[in-house]
Amino acid sequence: MSYPLNPDLYSDDVKYEPIRAGFGRGLKAAGEVNENIVALCADLTESTQMHLFRDAFPKRFIEVGIAEQNLVTVASGLARAGKIPFTSSYAAFSPGRNWEQIRTTVTLNNQPVKIVGSHAGVSVGPDGATHQMLEDIALMRVLPNMVVVAPGDSIEAEKATRAIAENGKPSYIRLAREKTPIFSTEESPFEIGKAYVLKEGNDVTLLGTGALTYELLKAAKLLEEHGIDAEVIHVPTIKPLDREAILKSARKTGRVVSAEEAQVAGGFGGSIAELLSEALPTPLKRIGMYDRFGESGAPAELMEHFGLSGNKIAPEVKTWIEHTAKYHQEF
Repeated sequence: MSYPLNPDLYSDDVKYEPIRAGFGRGLKAAGEVNENIVALCADLTESTQMHLFRDAFPKRFIEVGIAEQNLVTVASGLARAGKIPFTSSYAAFSPGRNWEQIRTTVTLNNQPVKIVGSHAGVSVGPDGATHQMLEDIALMRVLPNMVVVAPGDSIEAEKATRAIAENGKPSYIRLAREKTPIFSTEESPFEIGKAYVLKEGNDVTLLGTGALTYELLKAAKLLEEHGIDAEVIHVPTIKPLDREAILKSARKTGRVVSAEEAQVAGGFGGSIAELLSEALPTPLKRIGMYDRFGESGAPAELMEHFGLSGNKIAPEVKTWIEHTAKYHQEF
């Protein structure tokens, strides 16, 4: 399936917008279509962009206050009564503070509650390690019945929000705080469980999720200058993974790199490691956070510091490729 990219992708004119802004628009649009959609927030309505829904449908909005355990428990009850609840807070608090309630009241009962974790990753910036949620992917993908989505930009976040509103399953959507480049277009496809080839290549597969996909596109362009032909695949759905697309690319290139703004242990990189070890044992380089917390600083500064920018990813991948042979299936 072709994936139209923003024509201004590599120019100074590329548009930046917070991914959470797309969620806000998507939730309001979903609410206009389905009157059973309700929204609950834990005292962060404007920050999570849920105020767009609140202002449009005040009778379908509940402010629970700073009570994240109550947030998802009430939502589960609403789901049992036939509603489609969206809950929003910072990811550090939901699922960070209420994981047990999500497990017991939502996923155990397979209720279609939509957990919105905003301000995830080190790009939260000066709020520091306490608010830079890096463990949420691992926490949520381990839960039975849970769908896990990390949109790459604000346009995709709007599409993903509307999709999970109608999927009938417990779902987690991961949002960033800072403005990030828009690499997709209104015509770019989005489907839960699908990964998309953004650039074809033969030397290495670069798998990205969330805003890190854009950084991989930048890295691939830099790698071209060194004669390395990288294939870039965007993986917005972390669970369920698009096994077919990922394995197809791994068979072609023989080397795989994953990138995420989260802990690689148990996170997106962990899910790729599990897939490859079971289905196609391929050399894997995981880029992300390695057993450490974030720090306080400017978002761009932190992305550079932790090696998550395209400028830092490219040389790391180049060095790894120089010392890593391709996997050949006939071996």
